[in-house]
Amino acid sequence: MKWLILILGIASNASASILIKISMMPPRKFPSLGEPIVALSNWPFWLGLGLYGLAFLFYAAALTRLPLNVAHPVLTAGAVASVALCTVVIFREPLYWTTAAGILLVIAGVALITARVA
Repeated sequence: MKWLILILGIASNASASILIKISMMPPRKFPSLGEPIVALSNWPFWLGLGLYGLAFLFYAAALTRLPLNVAHPVLTAGAVASVALCTVVIFREPLYWTTAAGILLVIAGVALITARVA
């Protein structure tokens, strides 16, 4: 259950980041008080903001079941790796070999951190 909570936190965090990026792409604009209708109609922004809140709740729930020095690196690294891979598929951003190597190194580091917690 503790790992499922972290996986849901990672998915929420990564999805929020992707939605915030989508919300800033034309024709959408950053929500501003000067244009409240535009701000209210930018649904990817509000959904992304809500998913960040949900990710925080999953993180808090994970902290009741896992040590901080495990939950935080797993959630953070998982979100970073997920976003890096999703941007290749969704936004057609390039995946450089250095990015792929960095993701693998981060995964290896987190695996070492969590090895005794299983």
